[in-house]
Amino acid sequence: MSESTPNQRLKTRLPRVVCIVGATASGKTALSLKLAKAFQGEIINADARQSYQHFSIGTGKPPGQRGMFMRRRAYLVQDVPHYLMDFLPPTHQVTVAEWKDMALKAIRGITRRQHLPLVVGGTGLYVTALIDNFTFPKVEAKPHLRAAFENKSLDEIVALLLKLDPAAAEAVDLKNPRRVIRALEVSTFTGQPFTTLKRRGKPVVEAFQIGIQWPRAELYGRIEREIDDMIERGWIDEIREVIKLKIPLDAPAMTAIGYRELLAYIKGQTPLEEAVANCKQAVRRYAKRQESWYGRDPRIHWAHNEDEAFQMVEEWLKENI
Repeated sequence: MSESTPNQRLKTRLPRVVCIVGATASGKTALSLKLAKAFQGEIINADARQSYQHFSIGTGKPPGQRGMFMRRRAYLVQDVPHYLMDFLPPTHQVTVAEWKDMALKAIRGITRRQHLPLVVGGTGLYVTALIDNFTFPKVEAKPHLRAAFENKSLDEIVALLLKLDPAAAEAVDLKNPRRVIRALEVSTFTGQPFTTLKRRGKPVVEAFQIGIQWPRAELYGRIEREIDDMIERGWIDEIREVIKLKIPLDAPAMTAIGYRELLAYIKGQTPLEEAVANCKQAVRRYAKRQESWYGRDPRIHWAHNEDEAFQMVEEWLKENI
């Protein structure tokens, strides 16, 4: 049998994708923009909360605006196109499977343009679903079962889910009642833990995962400084604008960490200093869960700073050209 030629290998090669992962405030956005400008990159957002319109400062969405890039709609940050960012109404919710399909469509388009796809964000399940080509159980909504769960508090349904599926603590957004109820719905109907039902498929991308890893104390310091900066840039005013838009408090976008804590201040229920402290605590806890999630994936390449991360990506891109 004859060996394939370089051109044939290029035709059959999976799209090469750089995935920038890591805890909140670890520097994913700055690294992604630097890589995009250096390697003709286009960015695909993998942060569930940054998908929503009107929720910007508090979700860490980089300042930008909707526009056109090569005749395609995108969210433009420093002229770098971002897809799946700032496009969802706050009341809508995208499943992991839907996000994966949209991300793959964007990756194929970027690859056809001979640009570099950069998948960037802290929603670990999104990135893992893409890399491992997860398929998820197709269980139709069960209205009566769902109604029973909706009558319970968030703490009650989280406790019930974790009793049925302890691994859900790392795989399900426990601050989002809709996702908790969906996991309960699937687990109850199938009789199996939700986290065991996803299946890996054949790879659809050739991925390189990179992240900047900080000592815990330093990461927490970065989180506190970032939240202080968000407050100074008008995060509280942003929440007031959300209230004026009459977005329901149970809307998916409102589960973004920090919004409910600061809403308690706006409503006069909590002093500002206490609300900000509660916000910082919630984000630190979220970062700890993120670190636990990423710590289970040995395929992630960890750098100590942005320059080191950049060099690691550059070396990977040079391989097998």
